[in-house]
Amino acid sequence: MSMIGNLLRVTKTELEEYLNDSSLLEARLYDENEEPDYLNPDDIDKAWEGILFLLTGNGISAMDHPLTKVLFSGQLIDENQDLGYGPAHYLTPEEVVDLNNQIAEITITDLKAKFNPEKMTELGIYPEIWAEGDDAFDYLADNFLAIQKMYTEAVRNGEGMITYLN
Repeated sequence: MSMIGNLLRVTKTELEEYLNDSSLLEARLYDENEEPDYLNPDDIDKAWEGILFLLTGNGISAMDHPLTKVLFSGQLIDENQDLGYGPAHYLTPEEVVDLNNQIAEITITDLKAKFNPEKMTELGIYPEIWAEGDDAFDYLADNFLAIQKMYTEAVRNGEGMITYLN
């Protein structure tokens, strides 16, 4: 099984609705009768923990770094709801602005300087492809750029963010 990281931009009203009734979020994400929205949510495939490592120097087991919130805010929509691999996390529109300001300044060169395949392998950073070297880094870099784009669009639209693994 693969653990795919997902980001979903939501309006403030939608976020409030999902916090009041998490079944609405699940229906949005998994309703087979709906046409899929290919622009939102966006997935970062299996790159999520590798990106966390590049941002924080750690994996998901050490979630005390402020940039961990880019993917795992610690604020849960519904702690009892499992969307594949646990509950969804959320950020308010204001929190998205703050994190966007932080990640917008990060360049691919910055990330490359933190890419450490040996340490990532040692820590068991998912998806454990780090022996592939530059190809593995390019995979992470492309998905980080997708995250930056999602955050920029969310700020432009005054949206919050929901993240989850499935």
